[in-house]
Amino acid sequence: MIAITALWGGTFLVVQIAVSYSGPWFFVGLRFLVAGLISAVIFHRALRRMTRADLLAGAAIGVTIYLGYGLQTVGLQTIESSMSAFITAFYVPLVPLLQWIVLRKPPGALTLVGVALAFVGLVLVAGPSAEGVVLGEGELLTILSTVAIAAEIVLISLFAGKVDLVRVTVVQLLVASLLAFGTMPAVGEALPAFSWVWLACGVGLGAASCLIQLTMNWAQRSVSPTRATVIYAAEPVWAGIIGRIAGERLGPLALLGAAFIIAGMLVSEIKPRRQKQTSEPTAEPTASR
Repeated sequence: MIAITALWGGTFLVVQIAVSYSGPWFFVGLRFLVAGLISAVIFHRALRRMTRADLLAGAAIGVTIYLGYGLQTVGLQTIESSMSAFITAFYVPLVPLLQWIVLRKPPGALTLVGVALAFVGLVLVAGPSAEGVVLGEGELLTILSTVAIAAEIVLISLFAGKVDLVRVTVVQLLVASLLAFGTMPAVGEALPAFSWVWLACGVGLGAASCLIQLTMNWAQRSVSPTRATVIYAAEPVWAGIIGRIAGERLGPLALLGAAFIIAGMLVSEIKPRRQKQTSEPTAEPTASR
């Protein structure tokens, strides 16, 4: 799980490199097309029993993946990959708030503390100045993407037990791909000139999405939810380490903000043990990674 989380964190830098050679929406379409096709091949037998409910659930979740990772990718054109990773981590404490609104599940006190810590972290990462907190286009788009990613997790919880998540996963990946490709003419994005860079990055990320999901599902059979949460919280840390190796440098305030965000993730997700009852399972990452 630690190795997979490190791979997960490295995807931010890979995406940033790829969009230097192609438009963001084309690359989003490519990575999820590859992930969807690989998933379809692996789970082709399950697809024969596809239902209307599976298609509708997959389409709904696919829209959130398209918005979440599309906006995140556009944002990576103007901000560093490590900053994008730390801002994106805000989706973890944001999920309980959306569950409160959609599923009527009020968050606990620790969750609210976690949200507060993560929000302070966001302000620090954004870089407060004498004029106040000024968000650039990249930061703003990335913050908006976290809402969509959190909505993805909430929808998965909403549909869990009502549909087949394997079939839904294939549908959601392909829907996200089609919507991304369809956005290209709407925003005036042309097909990129062929490059082995965007091709290798797209195919690699598509394959990594399936590998990450399969490995996490297998590993969480023997790893407690609390320990899994701690391991997953290291994703932006790995992104920061990899980004630093690549030459990125976050300022002291941004690093302090990153620490607040990670603290917010841990506080909001790790539930205190109750007598004769273990903590609730943490939300599993989806194959969209």
